[in-house]
Order: sequence, then structure tokens, then C-alpha cells
Amino acid sequence: MPVVSGLRYGSGGKLLDVHMPEDEPAGTVLLWHGRGPQERDVLGALAEEAAAQGLLVVVPDWRSDAEDGGWAHLRDSVEFLRRRAAGWGGNAGRAVLAGWSLGARAALATVLRPAAWDGWRPAAVVGIAGNYLSSNDPRMGPPACEDLLVTEEPALPVQLVHGSADSVVDVRCSREFAAALEKHDWPVVYTETPTDHAGVVMAEYAPELRRCRPAVAGHAHEGGMVTVRALVDAAVTADAAAATAQPTADPASALGSRLGSSAVPVLGSDSASAR
Repeated sequence: MPVVSGLRYGSGGKLLDVHMPEDEPAGTVLLWHGRGPQERDVLGALAEEAAAQGLLVVVPDWRSDAEDGGWAHLRDSVEFLRRRAAGWGGNAGRAVLAGWSLGARAALATVLRPAAWDGWRPAAVVGIAGNYLSSNDPRMGPPACEDLLVTEEPALPVQLVHGSADSVVDVRCSREFAAALEKHDWPVVYTETPTDHAGVVMAEYAPELRRCRPAVAGHAHEGGMVTVRALVDAAVTADAAAATAQPTADPASALGSRLGSSAVPVLGSDSASAR
């Protein structure tokens, strides 16, 4: 798939990549990596596969160890999306905001308290292996479960994906947050896949590098494809809702028509955690 690599964005001069489909995009995704600084490359295989399924995917670097926790970088990436997505056939007004690990927490915070974003909200959100239940960094604000209790923002579609063998962020974080979203009448689809924290984004941990890297085989490929399906599902649902303001077709059906796959487990699945 075509990729524009190393574009500078924001006043800090951070870099991002734009992964483009061969044809007109069927949806637009802003995809945030996790706590490790400058790790957009880790999400490269996932973004490439999502682009192959018709999505325009923007993947920025950002630094959670910045003085403000990285929020300036994330806001700059949103501004880039709003200004530039149309140039590649995307639509920032119908965009899906997705994040992995700490990026998932930031994505949900953006949805639940958008005042810091000049009122911008995505049309849907995908949280991948995130901790939504607790917070040990005051720069990131309260955890999503607390934001959910006080937000006055209208509900929007949420997809949560987590690896059942995740030893970094306990799978119960997504299980319990999915249940909380459902209790508060947010449309949520929760999916577990038998992979680990890195595999869910088509990556693996490389001890010699002390960081993750893309991986396209075994459980990492299978787990990553579950996340790709969630991104496509979210994009299709968001686009239909924004275009018609009418109930959308069953997301699993729309997804199956693109990927030739049956629906994945949702809230209430009896998938077992490896922990």
C-alpha cells in the first residue's frame, strides 16, 4: 500500500506516516501508539493491513515522557488530521480515533472530555489493550472509568480489543470497562483474541531492542487482524451514522463483506484470560 513517511507535524516537529489505500478511502483513522516514545514504526504492519482493507491511516510519533504527558503532540496530530486528511481523500469529520496501550487511554479521554480539543470528537473510537481502570500518572488525568461517570458528552460507538494473554495490561481492564460502557448506554463491542500485548497490534517484543517491532506471523498476525477488523467495523459504522443519522447495518455483516470473516466475540464472551 502507498505510504507517505516522515511528514513533520505540529510545532514540535514530530514525524508521522500516512498509510493510503489503493482506491478512495472507505474510512479515516488516527492511530496513536503507546507509552514508548517515537514508536509509530511499531504500528506499521497494522496500519498497512488496515490500508489494504480500504482505510486511510495516520500514525504519528508522540512522547508520553514530555512535560505535559504528550498531550501537545496528540493535539497537534488531531489538528494535522483536520487540516490534511481531505488531501488524501479522508474525512476528519467522520474519523475513527484509535489508540494502543497508553494511546488507548488517551483516545478515550479525548472522547469523554473533549473540551481540551476545541470540541472536536471522532465519530468512533477503538481502544486496543488499554488500562481504563486506574491511573498512576496525573498528567494523563483520571482513568476512563472515572471520566465515564461524569461526562456529559453524547455516546458514540466504541470498539475495545484486548489480548487474552496480555501480561502488561490485564485483560480485565477492557472487560470491566466494556461492561461499564454498556451500563451507561454507550454502544460498545468488546473483542478478545488469543495473543499478548504486542500481538494485538501485529507486533512483538524484541528483548535485544528493549522495544516492540512489527510482526506478521503466528498469533501476532492473527491478533492484529482482529484489530484490523475492529478498525474497519468502526469506520463503516461511523461513516454510515454520520452520513444518514439512521441505524446502521449490523457491523459484523459489513465487516464480513470486506474481510470474509465471521463476527468476533463481543461483550459476554467466555474467552478465558491467560492470567
